[in-house]
Formats: sequence, structure tokens, C-alpha cells
Amino acid sequence: MEPVNSDVAAEPEEAPDAAESPAAATLGQLMLAVEELWPESLAESWDEVGLVAGHPSADVTRVMFAVDPTLEVIDEAIEWGAELLITHHPLLLKGVTSVAANTPKGRAVHRLIESGTALLTVHTNGDSAVGGVSDVLADALGLQNVSPLTPAADGLPEEGIGRVGDLGESMTLGDFAARVFGILPSVAGGVRVSGDKDGLVQRVAVCGGAGDSLFDEVRASNADLYVTADLRHHPASEAREAAANGRPYLIDVSHFASEWLWLPAAAEALGNVLTDQGLDVEIRVSTTNSDPWDFILTPG
Repeated sequence: MEPVNSDVAAEPEEAPDAAESPAAATLGQLMLAVEELWPESLAESWDEVGLVAGHPSADVTRVMFAVDPTLEVIDEAIEWGAELLITHHPLLLKGVTSVAANTPKGRAVHRLIESGTALLTVHTNGDSAVGGVSDVLADALGLQNVSPLTPAADGLPEEGIGRVGDLGESMTLGDFAARVFGILPSVAGGVRVSGDKDGLVQRVAVCGGAGDSLFDEVRASNADLYVTADLRHHPASEAREAAANGRPYLIDVSHFASEWLWLPAAAEALGNVLTDQGLDVEIRVSTTNSDPWDFILTPG
């Protein structure tokens, strides 16, 4: 018997059906998927959301989520090879007359375009939508029977800004503040609390990001406690003065930290939509801490 010729190729296996293999995505397809999850119609009238830089026909194989489109975040996305950066905060919320590279925002625009990295903003539409920023915060804090503080004008009943819900059982303000501290990413500012440490809370209102414009809605919701970010001196002081029996108590957290919680959930949601559409895209959450504060001094 003659020896087998090892140079002869084996019979090729039948090629898999191309329709079963994930396909590459375009930026335009990503934009449609984002619109499905966080419709631009849910954005507040003053807001600027959607595509900031990028060509809809460009291929996208990697997407990065971040809170802020800072230069450090943009460089992280470029270094990883992301063709699309999705941020919660807008880069160009206010009007500009120049994007020259001798300004921070101009440098950001140049870095994005020169590297071929698209930028897309999901801001108040990401706050309002089901599964948005405040929904994720409410879920992480264990709230049940959740509803919006301010229902969306043109959305579903469960869509809107802020959320209010109930704990399964009451707990002290001190213990609940510790829960808030435990779920948030570590930042210099920590967590500030206003109220009786031993006071009991069960109904809790939350708003990711700056929420001091919602005090009327919080009081109307009969919340024992309001968790939000960027509480300024006068609104917080006036809220304490107007409180009935000391409530609502207040917990003030980092703006960045309160919204960062949404990123992993958003990345997972987008990944699920793309997978259902047969699109193959790698998605990552930025590791850059874009909270603007580096350290804090406290008494004692």
C-alpha cells in the first residue's frame, strides 16, 4: 500500500451559511439601534443629542461608552480602536463659532475626526427612557414599584425624568446612605447626607445627574428621601426649610458617579439589540474617571 500523501488537502468542510454569521455594522445601523433604545424624541427641548461627528456609512467594529467626551476619554477610545464613542454628556451643548484646535472642544473635535472616531450623545433621552440613568440607579438601590418623577410629554407612562419607588422594608437614613456609597464608583467627593441618621426611610426618589429642579415633584411624590447630584447651597437649604417632619431627607452624590452606573447597563442593552440584528460589534465601558475633583479635606 502506498503511503498517504500528506500534501494533499483534506476534503473541505461545508462552509457555514453566511446568513448565520454576524455581520459588520455601519455607524448608520448603530444610530438606528441607539434610537430604538433611547429615542431622541425623549430628549428635553434644551438638549443636544445624537450624532456629533462621524459618517453614517463608516464601518464600526468597536464601541465605547463613557459619561463625558473629555480629551482623556477620547484618547482612551482611540487607543482601544473604537470607531464610535457614545457619551452621556454632550460635547457641544452650547453654541460655538469655532472648533479651532487651540481650544479644548476644538481639540476634541479634531482628535475625533482625524482618528476616524465617531461621537454620539445620549443625554436626557437616556435619562428618560426605560432602563435609563435613573431606572438603573433606582434598581441598584433596591426600589420597587418605580415610576417617573416627571412623566415624559411624548413617551410611555414609565418614561420621564427621575424615578420614585419604595424599599421592600424601611431602613435608617444612615444605613441607606451606606448602601448608596457602596454602589457608586469611588470619587473624591463621597456622599453627603442631610437628615436624621436614625430616621426611617422607605419611599425614595432618585435623579441621576443634577436634580435640584425637581424638588416640587419630589415633595408631591411623598418621598422620605431624595438622592441626586450637584445639590447647590440655596436649593438644598430651601428644601430643608420646606421639609415636613424633616422629610424629604437629602443625599447628594457625584454627578459623574450617579450617571456612570448606567454605562454597563447601556452597553449590555445595545449589545443585545445588535446581536438580535445579527451585527458583530465589540462594546466596552470607559475606565476613565471623569469626575472633576481629585481630593477633599474634611473636619477631623
